[in-house]
Amino acid sequence: MFIRNERSIKEFMRLYPIVSWIVMINTAIFLLIQVLPFNTIMLWGLGYNGLIAQGEYWRILTPIFMHASVGHFVFNTFSLIIFGPALERILNKFKFTIIYLLTGIIGNIGTFVFEGPTYSHLGASGAIYGLLGVYFFMRFLRKDLIDPGSAQIVIIILIIGAAYTVISPTINLLAHLFGFVGGALLAPLFLPKERRRYL
Repeated sequence: MFIRNERSIKEFMRLYPIVSWIVMINTAIFLLIQVLPFNTIMLWGLGYNGLIAQGEYWRILTPIFMHASVGHFVFNTFSLIIFGPALERILNKFKFTIIYLLTGIIGNIGTFVFEGPTYSHLGASGAIYGLLGVYFFMRFLRKDLIDPGSAQIVIIILIIGAAYTVISPTINLLAHLFGFVGGALLAPLFLPKERRRYL
């Protein structure tokens, strides 16, 4: 399920257009952040709790497409390319788009509610963990949609991700947690109702 067999970037984009578009948007915004003066995009789109409280509600959405460093960008992009395609196939393009955005927003709302007014954040991690939340639901309650090998990978990745989230001081723990829980709770509403023998 997580092994990529596409023979070219063009084929990957044809099979998984939403994942491809998200990667391209994230890449374009990351590059713009590096070249624009005074971090113009960062100042406008950063998830800053104090400004959200003052009515700049777009900051609950925009951080999903922004990354602070090369490592941050590469890790989230790699995770999306690994875990996104299978869900785009299972859910369809529309549902995948909605659940990706919703779980990212849920992670940012959790951050807004439980962190202080001076807290700022950015990154796609809430949405990425939302996808993992969907896989977690599949692992235990929709085993017809996920093969045993992939189910084992999901558990291993979650254990590694949980450990990294806890020990790293720069990680937005609440975005990861709320994104993951949001994905697990939304999964039964978005996954296909018919039983099937996984992809």
